Amino acid sequence: MAKIGNIDLGEFPLLLAPMEDVSDPPFRAVCKEGGADLMYTEFISSEGLIRDAAKSRQKLDIFEYERPIGIQLFGGDIGNMVESAKIATEVNPDLIDINYGCPVKAVACRGAGAALLQDIPKMVQMTSDIVKATHLPVTVKTRLGWDDNTKNIVEVAERLQDIGIKALTVHGRTRVQMYKGSADWTLIGQIKENPRMHIPIFGNGDIDSPEKAVEYKNRYGVDGVMIGRAAIGAPWFFNEVKHFIKTGEHLPAPTIADRIDVTRKHLDFSIRWKGNKLGIFEMRRHYTNYFKGVPDFKPFRMQLVEAPTIEEVNQILNEVADVYFPQEVIA
Repeated sequence: MAKIGNIDLGEFPLLLAPMEDVSDPPFRAVCKEGGADLMYTEFISSEGLIRDAAKSRQKLDIFEYERPIGIQLFGGDIGNMVESAKIATEVNPDLIDINYGCPVKAVACRGAGAALLQDIPKMVQMTSDIVKATHLPVTVKTRLGWDDNTKNIVEVAERLQDIGIKALTVHGRTRVQMYKGSADWTLIGQIKENPRMHIPIFGNGDIDSPEKAVEYKNRYGVDGVMIGRAAIGAPWFFNEVKHFIKTGEHLPAPTIADRIDVTRKHLDFSIRWKGNKLGIFEMRRHYTNYFKGVPDFKPFRMQLVEAPTIEEVNQILNEVADVYFPQEVIA
């Protein structure tokens, strides 16, 4: 049973990774329905929160139906991170997560995200100060190390646990690897085998099929897995994994009707949260993903991307249903 503080996540929880420009409330809503056990906001800049930047503030929006949900923060300045943790605590999430894993230049070059892997004492100090600044459970997401010469995550995990974090998620790549190559879960398994470790350890990286989730669960002994890219365009993936863990069998693939249903729900949430214009505009990037593998879908995709109103989007989706229902063919 995986527990983060007093939050009971069940037997083998599936976590939705915090993904920039993806893990917003509308996407989280459909992932929650699709079986996600714990979700996080997109990562939020500590400097942005303190400046009261509108974009950072908006990312603090969380809803009751999402619980348990964590707010993920990133930044390179300890004082700002502590201050932003206090601000985040005020909106009453279930936990605060610290991002020590983001590899992108814009973040790492500012001394934030994965950059902290080059300065473990600062990472430990920052974490310790944040733990003291909030009554909420604090968790950490990080990587194996900065590069192949600094894969010190087994020792780092102990130090972070010792200063009070309640769970650790490790992405099985270094910062230098970015998202290339295969994720290496060997060290994640070693953290789990360390008799000194007692907090939940979640693995992240390359979980793109129910089979792999089960294989890594059994091979590395992790308490749960975090799923990122595999959920884009497939928020039902969490339920597929759960079903496979329980029965060893696959759920039937989602039909065109299922895909249309989720697309409508996602669009509805998007408009409710962002308003008509922005809600429709930001939904455009999701249409391709929801209908991936559907033969001859390109003309419909072009129409969906250009449709300016919810009525027109729904009309196009009705046409998709009419065209594909008779045969329900997905390559």
